[in-house]
Amino acid sequence: MANWNDPNMAASGFGASASAMDQAVDAGLRSYMLSVYNYMASGVLLTGIVALLAFQTGFIQSLIGSPLMWVVMLAPLAFVMVLSFGINKLSTTAAQAIFWVYAAVMGLSMSTIFLAFTATSIATTFFATAAAFLGLSLYGYTTKKDLSGFGTFLIMGVVGILVAMLINMFVQSSALSLVISIVGVLLFAGLTAYDTQKIKSMYFYVRGTDMMGKTIIMGALSLYLDFVNMFTFLLNLLGSRE
Repeated sequence: MANWNDPNMAASGFGASASAMDQAVDAGLRSYMLSVYNYMASGVLLTGIVALLAFQTGFIQSLIGSPLMWVVMLAPLAFVMVLSFGINKLSTTAAQAIFWVYAAVMGLSMSTIFLAFTATSIATTFFATAAAFLGLSLYGYTTKKDLSGFGTFLIMGVVGILVAMLINMFVQSSALSLVISIVGVLLFAGLTAYDTQKIKSMYFYVRGTDMMGKTIIMGALSLYLDFVNMFTFLLNLLGSRE
């Protein structure tokens, strides 16, 4: 009769096999998350470079008051919609290309911050956002608490913020603008932790499948949006204006 409590059996055979499998999964997860962060960070870097060049060359200044300015401002939304709703039909290579183009176009759109805020406050806010993002994402990755319950609340909050921003375009209320900035920072701080945990959990569904490359791109896009929006709201809240 087999002795299932024999420690020698736990140390070899099935036990060793399970341990090796766990190590392989952990290594795969680390590689997967590193790819997500690399894409996300590279996208943020590309956006920053394009924004700075558009400002320094005077390109964005030349578009102010032109109908093309609306194209520049709205184009990033179109790319996000293509990726979000068409990801299943796109190849991994196409999704990667769209992500890079989106990050570059977003740079053109965000170059206007150099017209409104001082370079020092932009740099300070960027590094503050980076530090906050790293802490929040690390929390989302390591916490044992299930954050999925916050998802609906956070998404509803983002919709509310968009509606408030649309209203404030007409009423031009400084008090409402302040509230929007504060709530916006808190919402995207929460989304950073939530999205990180969600991206981590997705690995166990897509590992070893053709969807893995696409999932990496979509994960990078989610974290990119969290970072950029948190940066923008924090800049509106704390930035020194020109």
